[in-house]
Amino acid sequence: MRRIVSLVPSLTEAVAVSAPGRLVGVTDWCTHPADLGGAVRVGGTKNPDVPAIIGLRPDLVVANEEENRAPDLAALRAAGVSLLVTEVRSLPQAFGELERLLVGALGLARPGWLTDARKAWAAVAPLGPLRAVIPVWRRPWMVLGRDTFAGDVLARLGVRNVLAEHAERYPRVSPAEARAAGCELVVLPDEPYRFTAEDGPEAFPGLLAALVDGRHLTWYGPSLREAPAVLTRALRAAR
Repeated sequence: MRRIVSLVPSLTEAVAVSAPGRLVGVTDWCTHPADLGGAVRVGGTKNPDVPAIIGLRPDLVVANEEENRAPDLAALRAAGVSLLVTEVRSLPQAFGELERLLVGALGLARPGWLTDARKAWAAVAPLGPLRAVIPVWRRPWMVLGRDTFAGDVLARLGVRNVLAEHAERYPRVSPAEARAAGCELVVLPDEPYRFTAEDGPEAFPGLLAALVDGRHLTWYGPSLREAPAVLTRALRAAR
């Protein structure tokens, strides 16, 4: 398959690094690698330009069941576009879906970065247990709940999400409610909401605050190779 449109930033990076030149369309949120060649921007992950995607005559559109909307995917299918829709809610699932895309669908040899990423995660020495809350948005506050990729990543580093049993995957929980759940740490990524030292920690007085790279926490692609070391350093630096 030579003409690929990716509607998922982390999968855009995975394809661009592993099969340069095959991407003909990407979303506005696809930021890595910096040089995506002549790939056309086709809108956001939640509001892609479906006619523009169809007009690119892709051999395959890569999507994700959480990041992309079902009506958009249905419209592409109705137009006869071939789709590969991933589901990624854990680290093992991420590795499996990357293999399905890169090796199964694209016919590549397993990329070296993927092998390195598996080895890096197999060698992780957990820090914890650390009881934490992990906000992903502010105004309104939203946090990680059950069954999320980022939650599984943190669990493997020794960080226990105190809201991991919540009925919702991304519940609206106030800082006061989060503190009442008995956490000692707040993990603040810089995406999708850009938390900073001046915007986020002040809402959780009395808790340690770890500012982490959102790409290494939430993306499943080449960043997985460095993620254990990058995230561990950020967690150790919590103050």
